[in-house]
Amino acid sequence: MKTKEKIIEGALLLCAAISILTTAGILWVLISESSVFFTRVSVFDFLTDTQWTPLFAEKHFGILPLVTGTLLTSVIAIAVALPIGLTIAVYLNEYAPKSFRKVIKPILEILAAIPTVVYGYFALMVITPFLQQLIPQLAGFNASSPGIVMGIMIIPMISSLSEDALYAVPNSLREASYGIGATRFQTSFKVLVPAASSGIIVSVILGISRAVGETMIVAIAAGQQPRLTLNPLVPVETITTYIVQVSLGDVVQGSLEYQTIFAAGIALFILTLLLNNISFYIKKKFREKYE
Repeated sequence: MKTKEKIIEGALLLCAAISILTTAGILWVLISESSVFFTRVSVFDFLTDTQWTPLFAEKHFGILPLVTGTLLTSVIAIAVALPIGLTIAVYLNEYAPKSFRKVIKPILEILAAIPTVVYGYFALMVITPFLQQLIPQLAGFNASSPGIVMGIMIIPMISSLSEDALYAVPNSLREASYGIGATRFQTSFKVLVPAASSGIIVSVILGISRAVGETMIVAIAAGQQPRLTLNPLVPVETITTYIVQVSLGDVVQGSLEYQTIFAAGIALFILTLLLNNISFYIKKKFREKYE
């Protein structure tokens, strides 16, 4: 029995070590390659320049247009996913019969299993033409369509994590609310949702992280035009889209243009790491509150 436990413990330790070493390897590649870039381009220009044109004759290396494009599509995605996902979570947790819940949850998970390239063409061929009927000035490539479709894609994440947070709320709060005459709707949205707010915030942050790292949807439907704008009706480019654009292009390996993908990559790494650390901090506070 002890031998079996040691084998299991060793296997778990190996898996943890692989994860840590993989992350360390990725970080080492990003830092080592981007350091070459920053010997030729100042960090100040990288963070403050409002143009990103490393592939043009007149080169600019400001990351801000890519960051704003990434955040714009991510904010649109969360604006779509949060109300729908939270409503689904409340319904499944407080209203739906168990038999219906067993049927609807696997259906929701199907959304997470659809390849993102399918979502990308759905945004380009279905959502964009539909929005152009409502908004004639909407460009063929824009930030709105991929943002909306990314929101649809992360609905299962938001609903699942939010439902877990609602389920973790002590039943005594429900009983106290019903005891003073509150309706089920009032109990759900005025008692349970505020009590589960920490877990719901975690689901939102993880959803944003998922949207920030998305590649194919924005590569297909957003337009690949880096610009510093918050207008969702025009083409934009995200960090991941630019990395794909250069990686699949004719840029000479080792050139300054090629090194920009590592500079963009480390910016994306820092952004997602920051979001994930915030979610872990909130999750820790949430556990301390109810355990």
